[in-house]
Amino acid sequence: MISFIVSISVLILGYLIYGRFTEKVFGMDKNKPTPAIANPDGVDFVELPWWKVFLIQFLNIAGLGPIFGAVMGIMFGQAAFLWIVFGTIFAGAVHDYMSGMMSVRMNGASQPELVGSQLGTGIKQFMRVFSLFLMVLVGAVFVSGPADLLAGLTPEAMTSTWWAVIVFAYYILATLLPIDKIIGKIYPVFGFALLFMAVGIMVAIFVNNAPIPEITEGIGNMHPKNLPIFPIMFVSIACGAISGFHATQSPLMARCIQNERFGRRIFYGSMVAEGIVALIWAAAASSFFGSIDGLQQFVADLAPTANKPAVVVDTISRSWLGHLGGILALLGVIAAPLTSGDTALRSARLIVADFMKLEQKPMKNRLLISVPLFIITFLLLQLDFDVLWRYFAWFNQTLAVFTLWAVTVYLYKHKRFYLISLVPAVWMTAVTSTYILIAPEGLHLSTTLAYLGGGIVTLAALSLFWWKRNQFVNT
Repeated sequence: MISFIVSISVLILGYLIYGRFTEKVFGMDKNKPTPAIANPDGVDFVELPWWKVFLIQFLNIAGLGPIFGAVMGIMFGQAAFLWIVFGTIFAGAVHDYMSGMMSVRMNGASQPELVGSQLGTGIKQFMRVFSLFLMVLVGAVFVSGPADLLAGLTPEAMTSTWWAVIVFAYYILATLLPIDKIIGKIYPVFGFALLFMAVGIMVAIFVNNAPIPEITEGIGNMHPKNLPIFPIMFVSIACGAISGFHATQSPLMARCIQNERFGRRIFYGSMVAEGIVALIWAAAASSFFGSIDGLQQFVADLAPTANKPAVVVDTISRSWLGHLGGILALLGVIAAPLTSGDTALRSARLIVADFMKLEQKPMKNRLLISVPLFIITFLLLQLDFDVLWRYFAWFNQTLAVFTLWAVTVYLYKHKRFYLISLVPAVWMTAVTSTYILIAPEGLHLSTTLAYLGGGIVTLAALSLFWWKRNQFVNT
């Protein structure tokens, strides 16, 4: 319990201290007009109060990652707590704040345009395809997850397929309509559900005096299949510490923020809030079943086709919070992916619109882009959830790598303290390159070859940055 309390406290201090330092490094200027003030269009560039922008940003980014990812990550042992805390403060929140504020300075530019402006046209074209595919993957993953959970709350006639159709229909409306018509109005309701879920589970942890493993007991690998902590755990916790997906969502809010001085609250603060959610679920999953070993045994006893994280979340919520409280908690878990899936497809529309330079005020233009995206998303829904999740997780963390390198170049160009993003860029390059070499869904190489290959890729990326650093200043 002490480790859990200390971890929450460190995250809050991280926001107050390192968040302010990050803001200073970027060079926040409260006198610069934001895109919502300078170029309002009534569809995507809409001025909103900071608290509403924060709530939308938090709901956008707090998908299944900090919940399902935390459940899967804690099976590696107490090392997951350390990655959630320090990854959030020094990697994830820096990534979110810097990319969000760069988008504000670039008139709400989408993630591919933002990265391409720093790393070149070739990378921009690659990012357009890469990030677009991630957005569609997110849309598919975040239809399946809530549909499965909703099916468990409703009569048997309302199957996962039935709910998938309903969720998908909502995504279509949220993608096409102006941001303040559905997203701006329904998100406060979703926000309450998500807040109740987090607070309810955290209170239950204390009331039940849950036996949360202490970091002081050791951080050795406890995974039942002996998968290596590095890099598998750092990808499994897909959004609870850092997420490239966030950089695709921040431009949505960069187009709505009223003043740059709210950037730290909105971008850095929402990532810290997500880290807290991840900590809560990691603590709950590791203690509810008596121990991490108990969690592993419970998961092992489930049917091979079961959505294992969803079953764990459902079991904990109903047992600790009672029938009604469990339903409210599950609604919070459902709200998280719903409010990421809708904006993922909206981001996909905007990425294509930026690429095609297609004005988005006319509905026919929005339909022209969105209909093919909806068709691809529907086709991906036919894949198994576990397969979708693994590929989403890797694409997600790899996208963060490109964003962090772009932030590093931006800071170097502006003669600012670029080490703040260079260090996490190097680390995440090592994580993602090693993962794709060692993972079962990747090349499945031996640990020795994967570590060697990951090290070579990371050294090459760092050398390329150092070699071209002076060219960046002149571009």
